[in-house]
Amino acid sequence: MPEHRSGSRSVTEPDDRHRRLADLLADMVPGAATFRVTLLDPTTAWPQPHARAYGTAGGPINLNRTQAVTAARWIIRTHPEVVVWGEAYVFDIATARLHPAAAVAARRGR
Repeated sequence: MPEHRSGSRSVTEPDDRHRRLADLLADMVPGAATFRVTLLDPTTAWPQPHARAYGTAGGPINLNRTQAVTAARWIIRTHPEVVVWGEAYVFDIATARLHPAAAVAARRGR
């Protein structure tokens, strides 16, 4: 349980966890701006955490299998409020926010 002092903020707030996650992912994959996360790894027939990284220009950044699975697990565990991970989500490193991939694509006009 996070420590809580009367009249002050909690030591670990969700925004702090999300920011720390963004910092860790930026260190793990330099140049990454976003991560697309899902439980549907295209190389397997069963659910498996999977992430893809994209740079600031929107181009893909190659991840090895360990990076793809680790990034996906970290993002999934940091966002327990998401119930269905069958759909893809996008984690933005700059804002440390998670958005449904369909909403991100709609904003970009795709």
